[in-house]
Amino acid sequence: MNKSSTELVDHLEKHYIHRSNWLRAAVLGANDGILSTASLAIGVAAASELREPVILATLAGLVAGALSMAAGEYVSVSSQTDIEYADIEREKVELEEMPELELQMLARIYEKRGLKKETALIVAEELTENDALAAHIRDELGINEISQANPIQAAVASGAAFTIGGLLPFLVTLFLPLENLEYYIYTSSILFLMTLGALAAKAGGSNIKKAVLRITFWGTAAMGLTALAGYLFNVNI
Repeated sequence: MNKSSTELVDHLEKHYIHRSNWLRAAVLGANDGILSTASLAIGVAAASELREPVILATLAGLVAGALSMAAGEYVSVSSQTDIEYADIEREKVELEEMPELELQMLARIYEKRGLKKETALIVAEELTENDALAAHIRDELGINEISQANPIQAAVASGAAFTIGGLLPFLVTLFLPLENLEYYIYTSSILFLMTLGALAAKAGGSNIKKAVLRITFWGTAAMGLTALAGYLFNVNI
């Protein structure tokens, strides 16, 4: 590999958009795992004087949440995949039935992006000769290897991340003192969320401070409201 090729590869590696699909699912899963499990534990701890109900509720929430998150991601992303495949099949038919119209449509797309009319038509013709369907999938439908949905990848990443995230507050309910347990859960969960925000921002190449502040604010709000509900109802479990 020559110097220019090496520089090009190094330049491309500085971008993080190729991580967006699995990173989104993983961050959503871990965040939800920490937040929902901790919120549930805080709500029960605020209304109970025993450790066992807190542990049972937290464990049940962890298992149910992980399965629900994985299933939800799979169904959601599968629906997106079905739409993409249906559009691709329609595009195949249109290319067979009206190739000239499709060529003009592709040329207009490139013209709107800034190419001169003549240049846009030349580009459209050359891409059509090479692989007409690929050109229309990419430029007309907006589907590419980076944005294309992957249901299994999203489900596994989300479910595993939820499990890992939910285990953290669950361990707190097991080992930290029962007295003021809700405060221990809250404090540790905020630290977990801040760490998650920093790691996600680092992996995605975005602003770490902004990510940490965002996830801390919403985490505090969610757990605070859940604790308030537990105190207001004050159910003896």
